[in-house]
Amino acid sequence: MLLLRSVDRQIGLTQALDRAIEDPRIQGRCEHSQLSMLRQRVYSMAAGYEDLNDHDTLRGDTALQTAVESDRALGSAPTLCRLEQRANRDTAVAMHEVLVDQFIGSFSQTPKRLVLDFDATDNPIHGDQVGKYFNGFYDGYCFLPLYVFCGHQLLASYLRPASRRAAHHAGAILALLVKRLRQVWPKVKIVFRGDSGFCKSMILAWCDRNKVLGFE
Repeated sequence: MLLLRSVDRQIGLTQALDRAIEDPRIQGRCEHSQLSMLRQRVYSMAAGYEDLNDHDTLRGDTALQTAVESDRALGSAPTLCRLEQRANRDTAVAMHEVLVDQFIGSFSQTPKRLVLDFDATDNPIHGDQVGKYFNGFYDGYCFLPLYVFCGHQLLASYLRPASRRAAHHAGAILALLVKRLRQVWPKVKIVFRGDSGFCKSMILAWCDRNKVLGFE
């Protein structure tokens, strides 16, 4: 937990997220700041505690409290649930803008070549969540999120139902990423990489028009 906090302090991830996400609460009536809740949730997930119910115990954990910089009990599972439930499309866009800005800021000089690796994979469902579908390829009920990596860095994480095809909205996400990266590095060579599920005529035609290389 303390190592996570040190890394976060160096790159400023949770502070950037806090600035990007609107907090509509009346601050004088809030026991926990949005920043402390974001840190609590991010650090715990990075440490392997994905379930909100874990925070019934974790909120009193000394290591997590120290990492979050709090000397009292942290947010409860219902409190963190309310934080997540008020997230909407604007929140998702703002968080992804932070991820991309963090990626850009990680370079000390202009890169010559960037490979954007698109991949859809299964996120198994163990309950009766809204939007669950059976996916024959993965032989189970799941969501089908889309991930975009460049090297080891995550640029996009887009949750989708398993009823969608692998390339659903991939073209739009590619266009947004390329536009943002070329604002900073106009001459950088960008490569689009994906498996056969992304071999769609619309995406390939867009790549040709915008000088984006593509290979499987």
